[in-house]
Amino acid sequence: MRFRKFLRRMRRDANKGSAALEFAFVAPVFFVLLMGTMEAALIFFAQATLQNAVTEVGRQVRTGQVQTGGTTQAQFRTNVCNAISPLLACDGNLQIDVETFGAYGNVNYASPLNADGTLNSGMNNYATGSPCSVVLVRAFYTWQVFSPGLDWFLVNMAGDYHLLSAAAAFRNEPYTNAVAGC
Repeated sequence: MRFRKFLRRMRRDANKGSAALEFAFVAPVFFVLLMGTMEAALIFFAQATLQNAVTEVGRQVRTGQVQTGGTTQAQFRTNVCNAISPLLACDGNLQIDVETFGAYGNVNYASPLNADGTLNSGMNNYATGSPCSVVLVRAFYTWQVFSPGLDWFLVNMAGDYHLLSAAAAFRNEPYTNAVAGC
């Protein structure tokens, strides 16, 4: 009975009904694009947050605060987690790799992704180096993409994930009295 009244009303006032019908066709596409835009913005903000965290902890390594303070790998991870905590979870999705090289020409590092598109779990080194060492600090975070239909644009690794990565490469300062310059 109510449905019949609804249909009669729609026939009487065809202009009002057509606007609702047009909106019903356009709304799903609009909301998917809106969700995708919001998620892309969130991913870019998360990327910037991760890069800022890597830059900050890299500065601590470069100036010798990490080495002279006896910072462990777990404490180093906690420092990164504190910098990203408002936006990114400090869980299994975060991976931190700190490697040391003798010179910039000797820098050789592995890809963060395996051949099947998954994150390389072997990238959890913690070598902060000594004065004048070249250090590469990298952090990787696997972000679960949730926007339906836009995964072709946002997914860059296996399992509907987007890999966020940040890096800082530098030469440690001569932070001890024993080393005058590099």
